[in-house]
Amino acid sequence: MPPKDRQRIVKALEEMTGNPFGGDIASLKNQPSAFRRRVGDWRIFFDFYPDKKLIVVAAIKRRSSTTY
Repeated sequence: MPPKDRQRIVKALEEMTGNPFGGDIASLKNQPSAFRRRVGDWRIFFDFYPDKKLIVVAAIKRRSSTTY
């Protein structure tokens, strides 16, 4: 991963600790607690459990025709 992209992703992850739904967020179909956040060409896939105040990052992948 290029350093510039890494910095943007780390910044997005830090922002998510305060507001998990800030930025370009979309829920994933048929998965009520699963979401993705767009960061340039990268996607952060995560689960959010509001009752536990918990965010679990499942994957960080570069966007391609097979990402979703």
